[in-house]
Amino acid sequence: MTAPAPAEHNAASAGQSLAGPPPLRIAAGDLLDITVLDTPELSQKTRVDNDGELQLLVGGRVHLAGLTTSQAGQSVEAQLRSAKVLLHPQVSVNVVESPTEVVTVLGEVKSPGSYPILGRQSVTDLIAAAGGLTQYASHTVTLAHQDSSAPITIDLKAPAPRPGAQGQFLLPGDRIVVGRAGTIYVLGDVGKPGGFLLEDRTPTTVLQAVALAQGMNRTAGYHGSLIHQTPQGPQQEVLDLKKILANQSLDPTLRDGDIVYVPLNAAKDWANRGINSILQMAVGVVIYGRY
Repeated sequence: MTAPAPAEHNAASAGQSLAGPPPLRIAAGDLLDITVLDTPELSQKTRVDNDGELQLLVGGRVHLAGLTTSQAGQSVEAQLRSAKVLLHPQVSVNVVESPTEVVTVLGEVKSPGSYPILGRQSVTDLIAAAGGLTQYASHTVTLAHQDSSAPITIDLKAPAPRPGAQGQFLLPGDRIVVGRAGTIYVLGDVGKPGGFLLEDRTPTTVLQAVALAQGMNRTAGYHGSLIHQTPQGPQQEVLDLKKILANQSLDPTLRDGDIVYVPLNAAKDWANRGINSILQMAVGVVIYGRY
């Protein structure tokens, strides 16, 4: 009575094998062909963004990542109904291109994330795909290949590399990190107190920093201060701005986080400000703003 069991088991196994692999799911970077039946002007080819969404021509955004093409069509239909674009839409969705080769872009870009490689692309191409640099971005970029432990440093201001140069074209799994530029602060009796970005590989001195702050006011004193941020804490250095201006004293080169303070000559309390007072002023400074 138990003899048919193996046949039943084989039939069940055959049924499982006939079911085939699970349906493919839509992912970020997929290029989709969205066809709206009877309304071809709403049909489009568009790519799923890094958030798993896409922008319809009319009707807003819809999240499709993780859905099958059938489910995606139903989601687009629901969005068109919800937006009152069509009463009874019929939508089909097909994946035209599904890139599996991606590069990660991190750091000071507007939209960090993973982006597909579409052909032979460079670091600047992927930075553009990530929305471009932020206002605080350094010009120095680190590129790390997946199969290498030695990252490559790239200067975005340098001339374009020759064809075939190391790091010119990206590989699957590469990681791009855009660094943050250093910041210096100029406070006190200057035209525009605030924070200013340091240019990569271009030393900035005290006088250059004061020039960035639109120079010293007529009421400014010449006995200023330079505060360095060190592992042991902030350290204050006296600046004789009159001698520096006359080229009779060294014009110090600034580092990230340094604070240049120009006192007001007419008030003793400003002239005698200590390091703690100057640091409190720096806390309230907004980048490129006033205190």
